[in-house]
Amino acid sequence: MIALPPPLLHRRALLGAAGATLSGAGAQAQPKPPAVPKGQVIVGVSQEPTRFHPLAPAIEVDQGVWWNLFSPLWNVQPDGSYEPVLAREIPSVENGGISADGLVWRIRLREGVKWHDGTAFTAEDVKFTLQLINNPDFRAASRTGHNLVRDIHVVSASEITWRMSEVYAPYLSRLSWTFIVPKHALEKVADINNAPFINAPIGTGPFKWAERVAGDHITLAANRDYFGPGPYLERLVFKYIPDLTVMYTQFRTGEIDHTSIQGITPDLFEQAKTLKDRVVTKTPAAWIESITPNLGWSFMADKTVREALYLGINKKAFVGAIYYGVPDPTESIYPAQSAFYNADLPKQEYSPAKANALLDAAGWARGTDGVRVKGGIRLEFTNSTTAGNQVREQGQQLLMQDWKAIGASMKINNMPGAVIWGDYWAMSKFQSVMVGVSFGIGADPEVTDRLASTSIPAKGGSGRNTSQYANPAVDALLKEGVSTFENAKRKEIYRKIQAIVREELAIFPLFQASSVEGLKKGLTGYAPNINTLSNCWNCGNWYWAA
Repeated sequence: MIALPPPLLHRRALLGAAGATLSGAGAQAQPKPPAVPKGQVIVGVSQEPTRFHPLAPAIEVDQGVWWNLFSPLWNVQPDGSYEPVLAREIPSVENGGISADGLVWRIRLREGVKWHDGTAFTAEDVKFTLQLINNPDFRAASRTGHNLVRDIHVVSASEITWRMSEVYAPYLSRLSWTFIVPKHALEKVADINNAPFINAPIGTGPFKWAERVAGDHITLAANRDYFGPGPYLERLVFKYIPDLTVMYTQFRTGEIDHTSIQGITPDLFEQAKTLKDRVVTKTPAAWIESITPNLGWSFMADKTVREALYLGINKKAFVGAIYYGVPDPTESIYPAQSAFYNADLPKQEYSPAKANALLDAAGWARGTDGVRVKGGIRLEFTNSTTAGNQVREQGQQLLMQDWKAIGASMKINNMPGAVIWGDYWAMSKFQSVMVGVSFGIGADPEVTDRLASTSIPAKGGSGRNTSQYANPAVDALLKEGVSTFENAKRKEIYRKIQAIVREELAIFPLFQASSVEGLKKGLTGYAPNINTLSNCWNCGNWYWAA
């Protein structure tokens, strides 16, 4: 019999839930929420949400919208535990939801749930969702784990079973990030990738789709038939503000109520804490900021070049001068508070001298303009990130200087968020990108989507391995890591994966992020959750204190 482990308690999650730095309001007992939806919250986001199909490729900012429109079977809480949403209970061996060998799953669903258009939610919607993800004609964000589902059987409107073709330990976590979509709105469309649903999504979440003004804002309205507690707000508005300085100004003047993803820039953190009637939170975040090279492009495939570039980064100055020491430097793909974090990875050495020596030995000779050349190829490449993100743009300027010193020429090619994080990123059209990525799934270290050679979209894979990293040893470890429920064994496997990725420099890790987000005083219910990709994951519980 396989003993399924309890939910992984993520120490960083506990920090996010209980250890946030609160400034400007002080601790006090929460007032009761209103009896009916009341008022609105305007959330400022620096990247525009543009993907409204929750099973399709997207970026983190889209998740804030998804969590409020749609529902998973269960969600993941800040402490790493699971809470039933569309399901009545979390399946386990003890309650008969998962067989002793971990292969047969039985999900009992909540009754009385309605889609936003009034149609009843049933087990047929769950079956349709799983089948859609595995439909080869559908551009799914990920099929990892879902592709092991077999023999789906709808027992009744409120019960569904399936069999896994093999044990997949992270499936509880995977399903906590999988939003259920409506069969009746999608099953008969001619083009499943361009259904009307994409521009007028229908969910079961606490808010309904109201309007989108491209380039400006998205408005969601209270779902008064919601099956859970809340919503307590009449409207939830996501306002697109690409300039982080402008976002901070609008937060300071009261035009927005919450600064979400990217939030308040580190240089303004100390000032923000002094603002009257504002609450500022600083919590460890899930994502790792890195320079991600396209390993399928030119000399970026050369490990020697990558080693030289990494040696050439003044990471201490990068984190200290650009980010005011707010985040913590890292060498891992996982946050330091993860139970799977490898603390023994070698620390980056800043050494232009060693970088120059490596490139000299590899035959990269300096040209008359100082840029190295080998075989007629200049050591020149572009780096891209979201246009208007001043902090990252300052970081790019520092990197240009660092790499010029070793004979590498970096040129900046920034784009609006809707452009760069579209096919340019997803289909590996970039040369290098400055990006923040959360590699695990909730509190689970499963990282097949990001690192497996079968997860490269540019090569026909379903996943998010946009750096085009491929290593047979890592592929084997990834398969081993998801096939056992033994935490001790899994820890060792993922320690090895981190060591290989760090040794090969599949990414140039810079730091583990810290989220600095602002709230207007009186906004109640906000709960930072490092196990989700957006702290707007529970806006249905937000309300204004009377």
